[in-house]
Amino acid sequence: MPHEPVTTKPIEGQKPGTSGLRKKTRTIMEPHYLENYVQSTIDGIGGVSGATLVVGGDGRYFNDRAIQVILRMLAANGAAGAIVGQGGLLSTPAASHLIRKRGTAGGFILSASHNPGGIDADFGLKFNGPNGGPASEAVTAKIFEATTKISAYHIAEAQEVDLGTIGTTALGGMSVEVVDPVADYAALMESLFDFPKIKALFTSGFRMRFDAMHAVTGPYATAILEDTLGAAKGTVINGTPSPDFGGGHPDPNPVWAKTLMDEMYGDDAPDFGAASDGDGDRNMIVGPHQYVTPSDSLAILAAHAHRAPAYASGLAGVARSMPTSGAVDRVAAAQGIECYETPTGWKFFGNLLDAGRVTLCGEESAGTGSDHVREKDGLWAVLLWLNILADSGQSVADLMAALWRDYGRCYYSRHDYEDVESDRAHAVMNGLRARLASLSGTQVGGLTINFADEFAYDDPVDGARTEGQGLRIGFEGGARVVFRLSGTGTVGATIRMYLERLETDPEALSQPAEEALRPVVDAALALSDLKALTGRDGPNVIT
Repeated sequence: MPHEPVTTKPIEGQKPGTSGLRKKTRTIMEPHYLENYVQSTIDGIGGVSGATLVVGGDGRYFNDRAIQVILRMLAANGAAGAIVGQGGLLSTPAASHLIRKRGTAGGFILSASHNPGGIDADFGLKFNGPNGGPASEAVTAKIFEATTKISAYHIAEAQEVDLGTIGTTALGGMSVEVVDPVADYAALMESLFDFPKIKALFTSGFRMRFDAMHAVTGPYATAILEDTLGAAKGTVINGTPSPDFGGGHPDPNPVWAKTLMDEMYGDDAPDFGAASDGDGDRNMIVGPHQYVTPSDSLAILAAHAHRAPAYASGLAGVARSMPTSGAVDRVAAAQGIECYETPTGWKFFGNLLDAGRVTLCGEESAGTGSDHVREKDGLWAVLLWLNILADSGQSVADLMAALWRDYGRCYYSRHDYEDVESDRAHAVMNGLRARLASLSGTQVGGLTINFADEFAYDDPVDGARTEGQGLRIGFEGGARVVFRLSGTGTVGATIRMYLERLETDPEALSQPAEEALRPVVDAALALSDLKALTGRDGPNVIT
C-alpha cells in the first residue's frame, strides 16, 4: 500500500516481559510509542508480507484506537489480511483459538490482563505466534533488539476501518475480516464438555454466579452459561465490557472480586461462584463459604478431568509454574503421569503442549488451561468445574474435602507487596540471593531449611535454559517459601512471597490457612528482612 516511511528513533524501555509490553496508557499514547513497538514486532518476527494475522483485545481504554494503528501498519507492511473481533474485542484464549483455527501467522493481542484500565491506568500489547501461544523468548529478544535499532516505521494513510459490522472490507491491498468474537470459541467449548449434562445441572435448580468484572469475558459467559446452558438470567454479573472495567480492578481474587465473595459467603449463597479477569485468561473458583486456591483448583481439575469428554482417555501429563503449590504433583504421582515444573509465563507451557507431553497446565496466579489453546483460559476452567460438578454429583466442599483426604492439603497463600521502590525491592532480592548458599541446614523460627536456591529451568523439548526465575527456600516437612519480582506491573516493583505447607494429618486439614502458614510467614520475613528493607508493615494483597 503506497505510503511514506515515518522517520523515528529508538525509545527506551520497550522490552517485552512475560506477557508482552505493559506500560501506563499515557505512555503508550505518546507520539511514535505504539508505532515504534508495532514496527519492531513486525521486524522481529521477520515481517508480515503476504501473511494474515489476528487482532483483538480486552476493550480497555485506547484499545479501539490502537487497533486502527495496527491495521494501518499491517497494511503498509504488506500483510494480506487481518481477522479482527467485532468491536475490537477478543478474549486472549479466543484469540489463541482463532490463530490456530484459521492457521494465521500469529496475532496482536491488546491487553494488560488483570491490570486496571483507563487513561491513567495500564495498557499492554503482545504478539502470539502461529501456535496461538505467546511469543517465545527467542522471538521477544528479537523484538527488543529491533526496538533499539528502529529508524523508521510504515503506516498507511487511510480511513478507519468499521469494526462494528461483521464482514470483510479492504484496507488498501489488505482484507480486514470482522468476526463474531464469541462464536468460534463457544463452538470449541461445546466440543470439549458435556453441555447436555451441565444444562441438566442448571435445570435441577443449581445456582451459579459469574462475575465478569466489567471485562471481556462478559459476552462469552452470557452466551455460553445463560443462552446455551440455561443458567438463570442474571447469573452473569458485571457482564458488559468497559474501557475502565467499571472503575474496578479486573483481577479475580477475593480482594478485587469482593461483590462475588460477599454473595458466596452470605446466608443464601449460590452453589458455585466464579470470576474472570480483564482479558479472560484467569479464573477464580469459590463455593459456598469456601474459596478454592488456584493451586487446589488445578489439582481438582487434574484429578477429575476424565469426567469431561475431551479428557475422558486421561491426561498425557500436567505442568505447573514453579510458585504454584505441589498439590497437582501429588495427583499426578497417583495417576502415574509426569508433572513438569516451569518458570512463570504461559510461553513455557507451549513447548510441552506442542510436544504432547502435557494436557493440563496451571499457575498459582489463577491461570489454568489445556491443549485446546496455547493460553490460559478462564471460562474453560469454569466450564470444566461445572462438568465435574454435574458428572460427580458432588459439591465444591465435597470435592475439596476428598482432595485433601486423598492427597494431603497444601496450605497456600501469596503475599503481594505492590509498587515497592525498585531499589528497595532489589535490595530484598539481592540480600537474600547472597545468602542462599549458606542457608541449607540452618534453622529459622523453629523450621529447618533443607534447600535454598534460585530456580532455573532446562526445557525438556528444546533444551533452552532459563535462569533467575525466583528464590526458593524449602523446609523439612514440605513447607516452602518463594520470592519473585513480578513482571506484570507498570510502575515500581511487586514483591511476591509465596507460602506453602503440606499437611497430611486428617485431624489438621481444616485449619484457617493464615494460621497453618504462620510459622512459614514468620520464617520468610526473618530471612528476607523484607519489612525493614521496604518500610512496609504488611502486604497490599493476600490471596
